[in-house]
Amino acid sequence: MKKTIIYALLFIGINSQAFAQKDVQAKAILDKVSQKYHAYNIVKSDFTFTINDQQNNVQQSQDGTLIVQAKTNKYKLTLYGQGSKAVEQEIISDSKSQWTYLAKDKEVQLNKVDNSDEGFNPAQMFTLYEKGYKYLYNGDQIVNGKSYQVIDLTPDDSKKSFFKVRLMIDKVKKQLYSALIFDKNGSHYSYTINSVIPNITVPETTFTYDAKAHPGIEVVDLR
Repeated sequence: MKKTIIYALLFIGINSQAFAQKDVQAKAILDKVSQKYHAYNIVKSDFTFTINDQQNNVQQSQDGTLIVQAKTNKYKLTLYGQGSKAVEQEIISDSKSQWTYLAKDKEVQLNKVDNSDEGFNPAQMFTLYEKGYKYLYNGDQIVNGKSYQVIDLTPDDSKKSFFKVRLMIDKVKKQLYSALIFDKNGSHYSYTINSVIPNITVPETTFTYDAKAHPGIEVVDLR
């Protein structure tokens, strides 16, 4: 999975006054999402991740679970095999070290946490917009009878491999519903949030790799 997946479109023909108005509206919506999220201690969310590779005519989806303690920058991301609940990959961080477990390779890669803007940090999934993006409100959209607010993010860094992220915000719950990433190669990557459970109780060991629970798995220290 590309690191750029969980993180240039120029708004040609939009006058500065209209852009400013929409920008203010987008920020107000996103701030409500951020405030609600930051009020939680630990959040668990189940999601569906979909790749749409238009160049190679490939589309595939898989389910995953994300447990985040944003205040401490700790998280556990689990991806399951297609059509199953067998663990395919896990990325775990205690805010200092990051373990990437690859079930197929029977290997765990241990790295230092990358705190740069290019670093992969699922703990920021719900607050992606707060740094390094412009944002534009693009109206409301009805999906399966529910109303969602659509906001497009464009990265300040035009060298990124993607040029736009489209967020859909649940208008009633003030929660992120989906994120669609537009890659410059024409591919689309999307996360759809199926459930959000705030303030769940999990053991602290959730955010560290348990070698005893993975016998026979090689740990490759890349620090």
